[in-house]
Amino acid sequence: QVQLVESGGGLVQAGGSLRLSCAASTSIFIAYAMGWYRQAPGKQRELVADITSGGNTNYVDSVMGRFTISRDNAKNTVYLQLNSLKPDDTAVYYCNARIVTLNHNYWGQGTQVTVSS
Repeated sequence: QVQLVESGGGLVQAGGSLRLSCAASTSIFIAYAMGWYRQAPGKQRELVADITSGGNTNYVDSVMGRFTISRDNAKNTVYLQLNSLKPDDTAVYYCNARIVTLNHNYWGQGTQVTVSS
């Protein structure tokens, strides 16, 4: 079992920035693909960005150029830098860790991001 602990959420004005962190309790963090998802009230959870074990990244179109995902394998941590925030970015942001071939799929508890207009 892998524990994922997110931090860094909060209330920010439109145009502002936040940095989310997700620390993982595993000795094989480097093997995990990591992702950030979000869920707004009344909406389905959606993938925001992910990063493979090899460092390849992928973003949903709505955050391209504004958000950046990165990982520090020495610290077992994945980050999501959120810039130029918009009210539509308001959601609970969840960290995900997965290794498909081992059927590993873990979620954090979520961190609230609220963007005021």
